[in-house]
Amino acid sequence: MDSSTASPFLGVLYHAIGGLAAASFYLPFRRAKIWPWENAWIVNGFFSWILAPAIAASILVPACWDIISQAPAKALFWSWFFGFLWGIGGLTFGLSIRYLGIALGYAIALGMCAVFGTLVPPIFDGSFGAIISSRSGQVILAGVLVCTLGIAMSGRAGFRKEKELSGEAKGASVAEFNFGKGLFMAVLAGVTSACMAFGFAAGKPIAALSVEAGVAPIWQNLPVLIVVLFGGFSLNFLWCAYLIIKRKNLGVFVGKRASGAAVDSDLPRLATNYFWCALAGVIWYLQFFFYGMGTTLMGAYEFSSWTLHMASIIMFSTIWGIILHEWKGTRRRTHVWIAAGLIALALSTIIIGWGNLLGASVGR
Repeated sequence: MDSSTASPFLGVLYHAIGGLAAASFYLPFRRAKIWPWENAWIVNGFFSWILAPAIAASILVPACWDIISQAPAKALFWSWFFGFLWGIGGLTFGLSIRYLGIALGYAIALGMCAVFGTLVPPIFDGSFGAIISSRSGQVILAGVLVCTLGIAMSGRAGFRKEKELSGEAKGASVAEFNFGKGLFMAVLAGVTSACMAFGFAAGKPIAALSVEAGVAPIWQNLPVLIVVLFGGFSLNFLWCAYLIIKRKNLGVFVGKRASGAAVDSDLPRLATNYFWCALAGVIWYLQFFFYGMGTTLMGAYEFSSWTLHMASIIMFSTIWGIILHEWKGTRRRTHVWIAAGLIALALSTIIIGWGNLLGASVGR
């Protein structure tokens, strides 16, 4: 992008807001208690991956549907395809939080996601050599390293928690705690969730068309999000529909009793469930709304956006874990690891913002 439009520290702020949204969406989602997980997840997904992106883009980019219809078929396909792969991450990420809780699930899943999503795109497109040979690029990579250390510290705190708390104590904060299942889901989520970064890269021709159509650069990624998130919804819809049909829970959406439930759902509680799932979906979408804004301000080293996004999510999810007493009963040394991880993650965002500012100042 043109370095004259770069504003790295404002970009860092947008990424931080997006990270707060991503770390917070599961709070309203887990209040949808009268539905099986797959029913609640697909309603949440409809609002976050279909409705919210379409409404936001239609308002802020009135020509978004014309832009998408004119986009190269190759860009549309690969944006959708990487979104579909990312959908595996979205699905398994929700399961990792279900089995590990907010703090530990976010740390493991997003730790893997940060590394893959940040480093693979510039390696794939051949720009990594130029990045590592410049001072600004070296500063950014140092920030990525600090972020990775912060993630490792947060993960270390999570593993200590696993050893220190009894099964009863872990179940009190995470009702379905299962470390084995959660770890598998978190690792799979981390690797596949990185495909969101690839989806944005594949959608650059769509974003370019937006700018050519007179769209403000800060909104250029909103049409791209429609395509990428539709890919994510496609995968999640297929899986959740399979589970809903298999378990004969289609009637749950209109207030019928879920299989295994003791009582039928009443209409007030049904309306409440839709409300919490919709709220969770909108909050979830806001993470990429602000992520898309932040990437337009990072200068030549746009790839660093993914690290900033992951670092922000882990910081805020760790804080939520503390507020929700997920760390209650752990030892003082574990709390030291938590604090060290948060400090490292906060420091990494400053270093990466500084590196992007250096790159913008020399026109790189």
